[in-house]
Parts: sequence; C-alpha cells; structure tokens
Amino acid sequence: MKILDRYILTSFIQTFASVFIILFFIFILQGIWLFIAELAGKDLDTWLVFKFLLFYSPKIVPLVLPLSILLASIMTFGNFAENYEFAAMKSSGISLNRAMRSLIIFICGLSVVAYFFANDVIPKAEYKFLNLRKNIIQRKPAMAIVEGQFNAIGSFNIKVDKKGGENGEKLTGVTIHKRKPGAVDVTIIRSKTGLLVSNEKSNLLQLELYDGFYYEDIASKNPAERQKQPFAKSSFTKQVMNIDLTILNSNDDDEEQVAHTNNMLNVSELSYTLDSLQATYDKEAKSVVANIVQRPNGVFIPTPTPAIVPGVNDTIKPAVKKDSIPQDLLSVVEKVDRIRVLEAASNNISSTDYEVSSGQKALLERIKNINNHWLALYDKFVIAFACILMFFIGAPLGAIIRKGGLGLPIVFAVLIFIIFHFINTFGRKLAQENGIPPFLGSWMSTFVLSPLAILLTYRATNDIGLISMDNILMPFQKAFNKLFKTKNKEA
Repeated sequence: MKILDRYILTSFIQTFASVFIILFFIFILQGIWLFIAELAGKDLDTWLVFKFLLFYSPKIVPLVLPLSILLASIMTFGNFAENYEFAAMKSSGISLNRAMRSLIIFICGLSVVAYFFANDVIPKAEYKFLNLRKNIIQRKPAMAIVEGQFNAIGSFNIKVDKKGGENGEKLTGVTIHKRKPGAVDVTIIRSKTGLLVSNEKSNLLQLELYDGFYYEDIASKNPAERQKQPFAKSSFTKQVMNIDLTILNSNDDDEEQVAHTNNMLNVSELSYTLDSLQATYDKEAKSVVANIVQRPNGVFIPTPTPAIVPGVNDTIKPAVKKDSIPQDLLSVVEKVDRIRVLEAASNNISSTDYEVSSGQKALLERIKNINNHWLALYDKFVIAFACILMFFIGAPLGAIIRKGGLGLPIVFAVLIFIIFHFINTFGRKLAQENGIPPFLGSWMSTFVLSPLAILLTYRATNDIGLISMDNILMPFQKAFNKLFKTKNKEA
C-alpha cells in the first residue's frame, strides 16, 4: 500500500470510528428512552440492564452505519479539499478516482461485513432480546407493577401502595380496576395485602389477594334504575387472579409483532419460510374460491301448482320453455311465492358477499405476512448497498463543498439521511399494505438516491461545482445593471 493510500485510509477510519461511536451512543440513549418504563423503578441489577442494552444495540446498527459512512466521507474529503490537499494531489497527477481507490475497497469490504452482521448477528440478538424481556418479567413478577401508580396489564389496572419481600412479591394496599373491552361498567377490587406468584415456564402471573372487598357495577335494563348507579359489594378472605403477561412481550400493533418474527430469521430461514407461506397462501386461495363456487344456494320450494281444469282455472299461464328467457323473471313464479323468491335471492347475495369479503381479508393478511418476510429478506442486502451508496454521495459532496469539521457536513449528512430514511420507511409501509411490490418498497430509497450519487461523483471527478452560481445570478445582475443605467440616463 502506498503512503498516499495509507494516509487517506487512516484519516477516514479515524473519523469514521469517532462518528460511529458518538452516533451509536446517541441511538442507544434513544433506546433507553423507549424502554424507560421497563427499566426504571424495577429493581434490576446492573448486569441485567447491560444485557438488555447489549441485545438491543445490534438492531440500531443498520441506522448508525450508513449515517456514519456518509458523515465521515463528507468530513474527510471536505478536510482534504479545505486544506488544499486535493489541489496538491491533482498537481501531482492524482485524480479523485485514484484518491478514492483505497476507500472504495474498504467500503466494499465493510458492506460485506454489514451483510453478514445483518444476516447472523441481528436475528440472534433479536431473539435473545425478546426472551430476556420475557424472562425478566417471569423471574421478577414485581417488575410488571410499580409502586404508587396504576399499571395497565391487559384488561387490569393495578396499583399497590408498597412492595416488600426479596423480589418485591409481597404487596400492601392493592387496588385493581377491571374493565372488559368496549364495556362501560367497571369492577373495583381492593385488598389489604397481596402476593405475586409466577412460574418461568408459564406466561401467567398469579396474584393472591387477602382481606378485601369486591365492587361491581350493575347494568340494569331499566333507565330509571341506571340513573341510581347501582352496584354490588362483597368481601373475601382470599381471592386468586391470573394475569396474562403475553401482552408485555408484544408490541401495540400486529405489524410490529410480525416484524419482530421476521427479524429473528436469516436469509436461508426466510427463504424456507417464504416457500411455506406461499404454498399455504395458494392452498387457502383455492379453498376460498372452492367454498364460494360450491357453496349451497338457498333452497326455495314453490307452492304446488294446481291442476288445470277446463273452464275453471284454464287462465293460468303455461310453464316457461327452457330455450326462452323472459324479461321479467318473477313472471314465471306464482304471486304468492314472489316475496319468498326475493328474500331467498337477497339472503344468497348477502351470504355470498360475506364469504367473498371474509375470504379477501384472510388472503390479504396472508399477503401482508408474505410481504413482511420479503422485506426482511431484502433488508439484509439493502444495508450492505446503503454503505456503498452513502460513500459515493458523501465523498464527492465533501470534495465539492470543501468544508470539513462538524458544521456544514453535519447539515448535509443529516438532510440526506433523513431523506433516505423517510423514503425507506414510506416504501416499507406501502409494501406492507400490498400497495407496491416488496422489492420496490425495500429498494425505493436506493433507486431515488442512486442518481444523486452518480451526479455528485461525475461533477466532483470533473471539477464541476455543485451549483453554478453564475448561471443563477447572471440574469439578476443584468436586470440590476439595466435598471441603474435607465435611472442614470433620466438623471
């Protein structure tokens, strides 16, 4: 390796390492803020908190790594241009392409490392992270409840005045509000003491209450009675309640739950899962179509037609021939049966419409699940290419703006990365809802910013500025000169 290549590579690596560490800790602090409710006031030791953050940190690398490469590239090449080092290189016959050669090899190697990191490390860390959250709650059931405030767990709101015992399992002054989803009435349970019992192999948290009262609203059908707000009160010596903790190990919406599952799979596992999901989807689609086509129609039994007696009922219309279709289909049915025919047809249409809509919803959920798996598969490659893309945006941009340090480079880096992240998020959300193909959703940000990288590289290697200010200011200068010449002539 030549001295120049070693110098450029060393300057970039030093800047990249410092920027990566700073941004990494900033995103770690953001993660702490997101999970502060699970960490603060839960009597967790330092080792558990360290493991919690250790297993969480790999998932932020896909955000930190491209941003660090972008910012380090702008700062490094901006410093070279600002200190006239590029001018010295060009005077010695060294072009920008030649100066970037060692860094291109380094960035390509870093992108390969990023791919294997996203494929092997992140899925394992995600699996351990979710299981650690579950094990913390199961081993320390008191973690689910904080003193002096209501804690929402499923349909329960639990408040305790004080916790005691070795693991905080002994409770004093327990108040529980229980409300069913969509219901107005509420049940209030108060007890003097309580005990938390859990099992590491179960997702149920058992709460034993002692010496308490049970208040329950009574829903009366009489409006006058409802205005009195009646309720029932009973006392108990001991009562056992089971609380489902699975809600604590899941996110707020189903999309995030699917995403977590996808993040725990590597490329080979995702490929195998996609084959299974696609086969299941094809089978279910055929089943839905078969159920709609072969579903039994409503059976209509017409009123028996009386026999035709000449001179008595010979005015009855004859039966319709098979080869002729009348314009009024109800004309072939007796008047007494027409209402029943219309009701049977309406019921058939309603039931068929329900079958079609329910089948469409079920198939749409299957498609969304498949799309999420495709997005997770493409993300392994997107992060690798994002490293190369950000370098070919940052290095030429730094050479053009000729500014190093932490001022203007940060502005450009943050602006470009926000655009990249926004387009990436928009494309993923659109692909998850089956609005666009998953491939386009994952690579949308790359498709949008690749022309910018090509343009900047072209202008930097050909010594063309980012924007020609002369072309912008020349019309205003001409108009300004004409205006002043006119005033001078009038004077």
